[in-house]
Amino acid sequence: MRQSALFTKTRKEAPANEESTNAKLLCRAGFAQKEMAGVYSFLPLGVRVLNKIGSIIREEMEAVGGQEVLLPALQAKENWVKTGRWESMDDLYKLKDRGNREFALGPTHEEILVPLMKQFVASYKDLPVAVYQLQNKFRDELRAKSGLLRGREFLMKDMYSFHADEEDMKNYYEVMKGAYRNVFSRLGLRARETEASGGTFSDFSHEYQVLTEAGEDTILYCECGFSQNMEIATGKHGDKCPRCKKGTLLEGKSIEVGNIFPLKDRFSQAFGLSYSDEKGKAHLVHMGCYGIGLGRAMGTIVEVHHDEKGIVWPASVAPFQAHLLSLPGAEKEGEKAYAALLGGGVEVLFDDRQDATPGEKFADADLLGIPLRVLVSEKTAKAKKVEVKARGEESSKLMEIDKIGTLL
Repeated sequence: MRQSALFTKTRKEAPANEESTNAKLLCRAGFAQKEMAGVYSFLPLGVRVLNKIGSIIREEMEAVGGQEVLLPALQAKENWVKTGRWESMDDLYKLKDRGNREFALGPTHEEILVPLMKQFVASYKDLPVAVYQLQNKFRDELRAKSGLLRGREFLMKDMYSFHADEEDMKNYYEVMKGAYRNVFSRLGLRARETEASGGTFSDFSHEYQVLTEAGEDTILYCECGFSQNMEIATGKHGDKCPRCKKGTLLEGKSIEVGNIFPLKDRFSQAFGLSYSDEKGKAHLVHMGCYGIGLGRAMGTIVEVHHDEKGIVWPASVAPFQAHLLSLPGAEKEGEKAYAALLGGGVEVLFDDRQDATPGEKFADADLLGIPLRVLVSEKTAKAKKVEVKARGEESSKLMEIDKIGTLL
């Protein structure tokens, strides 16, 4: 893509009403635009990142048998009354149409999916099954803050599994733990699998927490992998780790980027979702729930992968693989380099802007944080070469222009 055709522009200063690092950098770099508290527009570069995150999630959910659906955000009041959450869920957006009928804007989708599954689950032969979606959610947050980390409208992957009994659900729950570890590793995040309470649904759940001072949660953890949310912690900072018996427990702020928890038969009871076993006896279906916020993951990546100059995207989620900069006097060679990169299948953003100074191009490249910078200057052009440098590193190397298609 040519940067001269990109309708968004970078900003020298962060928006005055933004406090979090992720929002400041994403808005300055033109990945996102704040519309109101807790609501952001995602611009072309931001959409590319979200799509990369979404692709990784889809691959890992499909690998464990997940089937993708897309459910409506506008949900009938009746189903929420059946589960008792029309009155009990305090962050539920409620609205009326012109016929005075009441609806909810979905913060979650049990009230849609469980009645839907009643049409397809009747026998033990229909189980287990797992269904997921990537869709916008809506929650009436009193204090929407921290940029993309806490929003009123946000993109989320929610997955639900359906099982014949609790044992089968727990076995799949362990499979999902592995899937989540894969997702966050591929996103460039060290997410600690953290024990937490199950709230109204279960005795336990697991959160995936990333240590950073920007976090709103606090966890107690050991480097052996043990981690607990401080709200249910059984120990304190400085204690011996209860798992490895050797390490010392540490306390740190963190961001929750995902969670998994058993739903048991809570929603199956509400909607009468049952199946018949081999003898024809009816049983309630057991469920599990597994969530990841895509925008929250994007914001967390920025919080942990940046420096004083801008974002430093992990290669797996970067909007482009390479950022090609063409300086004055090297325009012809810049075009050749662009063609060579495209010919090699490299995703490239080509800074071909004629009205930008070299200093502005360098500053924008650092701010945007694309993993590799490919520079064509008058000096390198004479040697028919380009300078290649990884974002965040000082050293660079020279490559011949007609060979940079093999850059990756």
